[in-house]
Amino acid sequence: MVLLERIAVLPYSQLIENEPIIPFAILLVVILVVPIIFERLRLPGLIGLILSGILIGQSGWNLFKIDNSIWELLSTIGLAYVLFVAGLEVDLEQLSRQRNRALGFGSFAFCIPLLLGTLLGRVFEFDWLSSILIGSLLSSYTLLAYPIINRLGLTTNEAVGVTIGASIFTDIATLLTLAVCVAIHLQQFNIWQTIALLGWLAVYCVVVLVGFDWVGKEFLRRSGEDEGNQFLFVLTAVFLAALIAQLIGIQTIIAAFFAGLAVNEVIGDGPVKQKIMFVGTVLFIPIFFVDLGLRLNLPAFFKDMGLVWLTLSLVCGLVASKFIAALLAKLIYRYNWREVLTMWSISLPQVAVTCCVTFVGYKAELLNSEIFNSVIVLVLITSFIGPIITSRAARGLNSSLLKQQETATYVPVSEQIDSPFNIIVPVYNPATQQHLMEMAALLAHQAQGKIMPLAIATATASMDAPQLEHSLRRSERLLNKATALSRFLDVEAEPLLRIDDAFAQGISRTAREKKANLIVMGWGKRTGLKARLFGNVIDGVLWASHCPVAVTRLVESPSKIQRILVPVENLTAPILQPLQLATLLGESNQAQVTVLNVCDRRTSSSKISHRRSQLSLLVSKLGLSNPPEVQIIAHENVAQAILQAARLYDLVVLPFIRNRTIPGGLAISDVTTQLASQLTCSIIMLGEPSQRTNNATVKAGYPSSQPVTSYQ
Repeated sequence: MVLLERIAVLPYSQLIENEPIIPFAILLVVILVVPIIFERLRLPGLIGLILSGILIGQSGWNLFKIDNSIWELLSTIGLAYVLFVAGLEVDLEQLSRQRNRALGFGSFAFCIPLLLGTLLGRVFEFDWLSSILIGSLLSSYTLLAYPIINRLGLTTNEAVGVTIGASIFTDIATLLTLAVCVAIHLQQFNIWQTIALLGWLAVYCVVVLVGFDWVGKEFLRRSGEDEGNQFLFVLTAVFLAALIAQLIGIQTIIAAFFAGLAVNEVIGDGPVKQKIMFVGTVLFIPIFFVDLGLRLNLPAFFKDMGLVWLTLSLVCGLVASKFIAALLAKLIYRYNWREVLTMWSISLPQVAVTCCVTFVGYKAELLNSEIFNSVIVLVLITSFIGPIITSRAARGLNSSLLKQQETATYVPVSEQIDSPFNIIVPVYNPATQQHLMEMAALLAHQAQGKIMPLAIATATASMDAPQLEHSLRRSERLLNKATALSRFLDVEAEPLLRIDDAFAQGISRTAREKKANLIVMGWGKRTGLKARLFGNVIDGVLWASHCPVAVTRLVESPSKIQRILVPVENLTAPILQPLQLATLLGESNQAQVTVLNVCDRRTSSSKISHRRSQLSLLVSKLGLSNPPEVQIIAHENVAQAILQAARLYDLVVLPFIRNRTIPGGLAISDVTTQLASQLTCSIIMLGEPSQRTNNATVKAGYPSSQPVTSYQ
């Protein structure tokens, strides 16, 4: 009641000073609602956050004040998180495959904008140090178009892979340029001190990138891959990198990027990485982008025509320099024009590193408010036009993965005789146990294999603890029921009881020990903060498993399934894995399997026919006696098309999609998540093993594959 009285009596300017909870409540509403609205409009959520900052800041309703220590701290943490995630999200495997060409294009994409930006800075009468930093602002780029590239299945295209790999070189070069410029500006270095600083920077890069990587791998090898140890190592790496940066006289905030790059390979694509990124992308990174909007002085921008000309010059200079870089790549590496336009459009958006460098340079008084305002507008423009150009230019590009699919040799499960087809079935919930066992039995019958019901008893400090005894008795009851079901279903079964520290580790370790070819698990929804922050059993198994994991939500007995739908959005996705699982189940039930491909509504009839023939060719690789039906639907919304088609089917088989974040940006949602929440029929989501070169899965009819393409 007291707060309501103050709201009614006090002016807003006094109210936010006395009640800081009000502006923070407004901030949380903005972070929650605005990205969702902009993603519905098919615009990057971070554009909405910056525009929201403009609206509630000094240029708009003036609802938020940024001159307090708590807000500065949160924004600084967000800045560090942006750079840390940018380093953590670098695809080192893809970078190694295209290292030489990525370095070449990265050099063009950095040097040409640097030279042109420096020239623009001098034309607008900035000093040399500020001009060089302005040039470096144009040199980096953010992979904002990654969802589009991923959706079209073009991540394996060479030109696209080179562009993605080159971003790491431009990011490193831009941050090193920032470190040198700010150090010279703040400490007034002479030429010899500058040379010494460059030497220390080289040593710093080697120590952090090579030393931390080696120490991290050795530490985890000796202490075990416990999530707590991994998390502590990440924190230690960040603080040590910041400490060393401070000792040699460079901005400590830059250490966040190098720390993220250093721990990238150490922690891998596991749950720890996802939890770290969850905290940043949910709160701190959005706060940073809102802060950028709060600091933008929009009225001053429109009053000063010189500022407008500066902004236009930066935008035109960026567009021209990135195009020249892509053109040089075409001349040297013999890319076609469509690939050149795709490389150019991917390298246009200036978000993560550009915003961070601008913010640090502005705080260090190396860049003035005019440049700050111009760069924020540049970020908004390029974030809008870059993905639009990419979506148009990338259509029609070919992926090398299609050729790999066409030439690969697949061994059907029915012809696989080297070892039995083992299916692990974790049993925990008596309500879903019967349907899981029925599903596994159908697959085992068709593959001439056996099922292994697995019960996990959670370990305690003492092996004679009452809690462990209770857990063991419960596990034995579940296994007895599973054994009885296996006899009823007439399938060979090997019940397994394991004592382990955690359910996920116990399942994945047992699957590896028993050389399992497939794990069949029940549905486990992510609900609430705890599940998102700490993950659940399915998450842990998917990240750790050596073999495919079928996550099922069965609304009826699997024996009643007569129509199975396998949606695929593009021909370069590893469609054969979910398709083989569907055909195994279909042959056991004499069910009809349909492969559904959704293409753009504007696709011509000739392209649809070509797509149908390509899809039929890939399906024929399975050598099935009863090949699945191939359907192609032209629709503007992939999810809606699949949902409408799924009404006629008993089961939908989907690839399990792991969310990826744009480096320095917000989480990218995928249509698989939307489908899983809206489909009313039974669902199987097939997750691939982390190590995709597993020979056992190839022999078992699940061929080694490339990363799954998500539905957007």
